[in-house]
Amino acid sequence: MSIDSQMESHLQTQRQRHLDELLGLLRIPSISALSIHKEDVAIAAVYLAEALTTAGMENVKVFPTEGHPVVYGDYLHAPGKPTVLIYGHYDVQPVDPLKL
Repeated sequence: MSIDSQMESHLQTQRQRHLDELLGLLRIPSISALSIHKEDVAIAAVYLAEALTTAGMENVKVFPTEGHPVVYGDYLHAPGKPTVLIYGHYDVQPVDPLKL
């Protein structure tokens, strides 16, 4: 079985789990633009840190800042391989204006 077909098979068999994990994060009202959701953003950061740990990342930490927390994790066990940096937002946008 080729690596492509192994990857495709894995993605198909794990599809529901991946969707459930994503929906779990999306259910957290981590609206960073609204101060009433500051704690929700912190909860989302912890959720993401736990997901990174489950995925096998190491040195996973949630760093508090003057604004919202930064989540970090690494995996440094691939000598001779390129380094990959993934940057993303784990907060969501407010629903207003509702008409849009």
